[in-house]
Amino acid sequence: MREWIPVPGSSKARLVHTALERFGAAGYEAVNVTDLAAGAGVTTGSLYHHFGSKLGLYAVVREEAERRVLDRMEGAAAARAGDGPAAATRAALLVGFDYLATQGLARLLAERHPQAGADPVESFLDRLTGPGGTPLGRLLAAAWRAALAAQAEGVPPDRVRAALSALAVDGRP
Repeated sequence: MREWIPVPGSSKARLVHTALERFGAAGYEAVNVTDLAAGAGVTTGSLYHHFGSKLGLYAVVREEAERRVLDRMEGAAAARAGDGPAAATRAALLVGFDYLATQGLARLLAERHPQAGADPVESFLDRLTGPGGTPLGRLLAAAWRAALAAQAEGVPPDRVRAALSALAVDGRP
């Protein structure tokens, strides 16, 4: 559960909204503090006051996007669990992709987080694909992020979705 919910229209809420748009469209490196502040109609001092840094704002936005997509991926996997791990995994990958593509957030989660740490999507896919010591969850997360990057770079979503559907997600060659 989130520790805070920004008051609609507040400078903090406008910064979060602007950050979702800008990081979702261009990624972390391509966005600067001045653009974020100007887009939100605030000063850079306001950004630093509320989030400490560009990375602090990015971390908040990224965590929220990951939470939203993982909720959807977990639901899709649960709905297809009776069809086996491969069907559950494929459903999770596709639902996560569809959500981020339609929300304009593909680039945000296509890139690895600039801070080292556990990747929640990779961790989820590891749990979903089961034990066995294989790096399947890690490989699927990398393929999923590559699919998001392709869509963000202009590949039509239906082509990217078809490629994701073709992945072998059962851990067998």
